[in-house]
Amino acid sequence: MIESVVLEALKAIIPEDKILLQEPMAGHTSFRIGGPADCLIEIETVEQLGKILAYLNSPEIGNLREEGFFPKEEVLPKKGWRRVPCFVLGNGSNLLVSDAGYRGVVLHIGSRMSQVTVSGDTVTAAAGALLSQTARAALEHGLTGFEFAAGIPGSIGGAAVMNAGAYGGEMKQVVQEVTVLTRDGKELVLDNAEMDFGYRTSLLKKFPYIVTKVVLQLHPGDPVQIRAKMDDLAARRREKQPLEFPSAGSTFKRPEGCFAGQLIEQAGLRGFQIGGARVSEKHCGFVINAGGATASDVFALMKEIQSRVKEMSGVELEPEVVLLGEF
Repeated sequence: MIESVVLEALKAIIPEDKILLQEPMAGHTSFRIGGPADCLIEIETVEQLGKILAYLNSPEIGNLREEGFFPKEEVLPKKGWRRVPCFVLGNGSNLLVSDAGYRGVVLHIGSRMSQVTVSGDTVTAAAGALLSQTARAALEHGLTGFEFAAGIPGSIGGAAVMNAGAYGGEMKQVVQEVTVLTRDGKELVLDNAEMDFGYRTSLLKKFPYIVTKVVLQLHPGDPVQIRAKMDDLAARRREKQPLEFPSAGSTFKRPEGCFAGQLIEQAGLRGFQIGGARVSEKHCGFVINAGGATASDVFALMKEIQSRVKEMSGVELEPEVVLLGEF
């Protein structure tokens, strides 16, 4: 539970109606699974985010009073304050939340921070902008290079963190710079080299920085050809991926020299099911919510897949899905 003094302090930063208590996380993930978070905050501005981070991560509250964060003296504890656990949520498309939920504060960066602007060959997207939304803006301005991301069901902030990619494209190829906040609310701007992109990773997987804005460097192209490529990739997704079921996309990272889905199929797990969680018959690299799946079902199925693939091929599959809460 979030203590009353924390709630009062948060209300001094952000409107009360944007602070949701005991919020079911099933409504905030593409798996449609997850228990309640103690508190979920709908972030509206970078300024709000910076102040909330500084508060939640400060070992002492007194110093924040001097910076004018809290107009009400009574909301401040008289002694030092321990750090409050917090998790930053984008579109929830790569997340499995425990059935017990999350004991802490979830900071949701979504549609209220989703502006996309285009200037010349660059596209600037706030962290909550969807990849599909950003790709449409590029198309409308005749810019190519971001077609690969049009069908990825995530936000630009999350995509930068994990170097999202598909069909031969990845964020590393198009990111010019990323603006982040540190956990104490200070702003940094990281260029492409500083982001240290790798396969499904970046500097932001190692340091607790929070993306607020991403600038993409694209190139002029033929809108007809751009649209045709986006349509082709969308058709390939519909044909090969189980888009009709809730999932978190590819459940495991691609092992070096092979494909996770292929290894899972070779282990005889196509259609294998635990509770409501099933290995997709359409694409074995996807664990789907076939109906009424719990986080425990999905987690148990993931562990079984890892065990059988390890036994069959000697390969240790690494989850691509992020786990939040106690499992």
